[in-house]
Amino acid sequence: MFTFWVCEAKYKKPKNKTKTSVVVGLLNEVVEEIRRVGHCNFLLLLLLHKFGAFIFVLNITMSSSSTNSFGQAEINWDKLDKTKFYVVGAGLFTGITVALYPVSVVKTRLQVASRDTVERNAFSVVKGLLKTDGIPGLYKGFGTVITGAVPARIIFLTALETTKVAAFRMLEPFKLSETSQAALANGVAGMTSSLFAQSVFVPIDVVSQKLMVQGYSGHTQYSGGLDVARKVIKSDGIRGLYRGFGLSVMTYSPSSAVWWASYGSSQRFIWRYLGNGKEGTPSVQNIMLVQAGGGIIAGATASCITTPLDTIKTRLQVMGHEKRSSVKKVVKDLINEDGWKGLYRGLGPRFFSMSAWGTSMILAYEYLKRLCAKDE
Repeated sequence: MFTFWVCEAKYKKPKNKTKTSVVVGLLNEVVEEIRRVGHCNFLLLLLLHKFGAFIFVLNITMSSSSTNSFGQAEINWDKLDKTKFYVVGAGLFTGITVALYPVSVVKTRLQVASRDTVERNAFSVVKGLLKTDGIPGLYKGFGTVITGAVPARIIFLTALETTKVAAFRMLEPFKLSETSQAALANGVAGMTSSLFAQSVFVPIDVVSQKLMVQGYSGHTQYSGGLDVARKVIKSDGIRGLYRGFGLSVMTYSPSSAVWWASYGSSQRFIWRYLGNGKEGTPSVQNIMLVQAGGGIIAGATASCITTPLDTIKTRLQVMGHEKRSSVKKVVKDLINEDGWKGLYRGLGPRFFSMSAWGTSMILAYEYLKRLCAKDE
């Protein structure tokens, strides 16, 4: 919607130009500038000396109230206090990891269970862990994960935000719809950031998963994360810590791309749906509800698409040196044991984990960005 006032004093019509054509030309220039810069609202004062004392004051508002709402809910990377962002973020994400880590332990155990394993559902796995190890059993490998999670998260978030900004700029000339542009830019950013983070996360993943399943379904017992790393390096060298790296990239990079693409596009879709022609700054409650909805949709979509790869990757990573296998053999064994549904072992916990983790993470992440925004 365009609202404008024309204040005229001693207007002198230029040669071969009507007053209307001047106004139309100016408005066209303003529209092109909005498209180029992407601002939702701004005040433009034009002093046209060559046309006499002819002053235009234009108050520009984009026609889509959803764009307005989203623009006021989004905080870009260049507006963040980076030091505060990393320090506070480490604490926030550690807290979320503590809350949701048991789900990862249960999911991992379900994925590596053999045919003769008694504990074949999430409830029985939790019951067995509590019976043998108590609450600490639900946090096997937690120390290793939290040690590697901080640098991995810093790498991921930095790559995510910087790539997202660059991707949006690259897509501007294509004049895509806002939802499509958000899906592509967020998807590219999610995939790129995951690729960078895997270099740190995969060794942590290998060690923590071996700790998660130790003593379960015939797997080796360890005295701690360092013991796992020492034995893996002794049997396979450094590359043993990167077992399943290719599959991790194939699992987490597409998963991250799907998650962030779904989140970016669904969030804009929800804003557009809720817009209904209303304008103004959205409340914090509405912002959080939209972000939570986007997180749930993103987690559900990503988990359904990538669970088979995650199951294969997990099995490869927890196998001992003497049981080395290939992707083809793992797939064959899973299908022989449970049919094609064997590839979706642990889907329930993974679905819950990705949805709960995604929603918690994105709410904490967006809150963190608001908390660490620089004062204007």
